Amino acid sequence: VVPVPADADGVRPDQLAAAFARTGARLFYCQPLHANPHGATLSPGRRPQVAQVVRDAGAFLIEDDYARDLTIDGDPPPPLAADDPDGHVVYLRSLTKSAAPGLRVGAIGAKGPAGARLRAARLLDDFFVAGPLQQATLEFVTSPAWARHRRSLRTALRTRREALLTALRRHLPQLADQPVPRGGLHLWTRLPDGVDDVALAAAAAAEGVVVFPGRPWYAAEPPAPHLRLTYAAAPADLMDEAVRRLARALL
Repeated sequence: VVPVPADADGVRPDQLAAAFARTGARLFYCQPLHANPHGATLSPGRRPQVAQVVRDAGAFLIEDDYARDLTIDGDPPPPLAADDPDGHVVYLRSLTKSAAPGLRVGAIGAKGPAGARLRAARLLDDFFVAGPLQQATLEFVTSPAWARHRRSLRTALRTRREALLTALRRHLPQLADQPVPRGGLHLWTRLPDGVDDVALAAAAAAEGVVVFPGRPWYAAEPPAPHLRLTYAAAPADLMDEAVRRLARALL
């Protein structure tokens, strides 16, 4: 695994080109929309640049569009696959985040030779997806309830995100000045220098609060300590107490 640096505008095209040149890789995995864990969305200016870098390398881009239904502010941009005329993007999407973790049904889309090979493989693999599960999924996503569910999901995520941000400003103002993602499930918080994020996560767990240290998200040595704070699971009225306990663990 070769990491490619990203910033607030998503993956950096110059660094992606350098990684291809250095390694000869032929596959780039990317979450252009609300990337986990940092939440960045690939900016409009970088979308064609990243696609061109992949084409120039003769490579494929695996677009994991896991957060398509989790956009909180505004409308999400089209998938990168929508602007892929020559089959360099393989598009992945599932319902585990937007519907239910147990709904293990996904979709894959591709054009050209990659699409042909994937279709041939799926002819066999699809036999092992339970028929009742497929039927339940089809009925769900084609019913009027699906649109209502997505609207209520976005509303709930917005409420919980704002509750978490409010609690951070109150109890941990040093962590509140962070980029706020327009969607997704997490806040990626930069910790003060010298803080051991793994030890802090363990201390928070002892206080009854589950947070994730940033270290495991890096393929190489982290440039700085981080925490991933998930606002999707806890009710909004518990956020203040959770952050108060996190502050106690940090101190």
